[in-house]
Amino acid sequence: MTLGSKIAWDDTVLPFQLDASDMRGRVARLDGVLDGVLKQHDYPDQVEALVAEMALLTALIGQTIDLRWKLSLQVQSKGAVRMIATDYYAPQEGGRAAQIRAYSSYDAERLTDGVPFDQVGEGYFAIMVDQGDGMKPYQGITPLAGGSLSACAEAYFAQSEQLPTRFSLSFGKSTEPGLGEHWRAGGIMLQSMPKASPFAAKGDGDGEILTATDLVDGEEGDNWNRVNILLDTVEDLELIGPSVPPTDLLVRLFHEEQPRVYDAQSVRFGCTCSEDRVRQSLSIYSARDIGTMTTDDGRVTADCQFCGAHYDLDPKSVGFEAEQKNGA
Repeated sequence: MTLGSKIAWDDTVLPFQLDASDMRGRVARLDGVLDGVLKQHDYPDQVEALVAEMALLTALIGQTIDLRWKLSLQVQSKGAVRMIATDYYAPQEGGRAAQIRAYSSYDAERLTDGVPFDQVGEGYFAIMVDQGDGMKPYQGITPLAGGSLSACAEAYFAQSEQLPTRFSLSFGKSTEPGLGEHWRAGGIMLQSMPKASPFAAKGDGDGEILTATDLVDGEEGDNWNRVNILLDTVEDLELIGPSVPPTDLLVRLFHEEQPRVYDAQSVRFGCTCSEDRVRQSLSIYSARDIGTMTTDDGRVTADCQFCGAHYDLDPKSVGFEAEQKNGA
């Protein structure tokens, strides 16, 4: 295998199905996406690790949504890392790349030398799906618990979607010839195929915290346990790549489960911010409000937290009154 064929799997999500056990899943490899996300900020290592894990979860989960939809993952916490936000923009049409962006806010003085998840405290993990104009966005939340962001995602699917789900992730800094030190991430998402069941009805209130094993029994439970035992044999270097192609990895792990693969989805770092969007966000403010936002140099400025883009605007051209004047 050539280096080119190895790298071709970077920044892709490969969907698959295990026919023998009625499971579905995805294998993701992120490289350039993480470079795009992390180079915008000088995050400490603990924060970079959390953002990398969140971006990987976003890629794995995002591949399930329809074209033109948007998936957002968010962590809000009382810990040193106050917030992590990621967005996945599904392609506008088949064959195009999806876009991912991510951002975190944190209190540097409160960071510790503990594991990355120790940097978040009490709070919640949220998943939001925007299906486009005319559709009500969907949102579900689960408490921050379990020792990792992937454990939070598993709890979300168990409690909010009643879908047994398992993530096995690996991420960290890698040194490769000609590329230097940079972040790489890879992972597998396993999920029982959705079926009509008593768990499909959702109630109000917090209810009981469910895990994947609470949702399966009988033959389905046997299948779930078996594929998870197989997944437990995966090694970090197999997940993170680039030496083992995802197709080879699936055969190595699940050859007796009859793995079937589908077209891979390419992903890249991308941001949807624009001057027009900034102007739109400022259109609700009066001229007096705009005056309070104007710098000593007589400009209104805005910075995108996701991609670092800087916008410098004439205060007379933004705000509610400017919108009315331009629309007249």
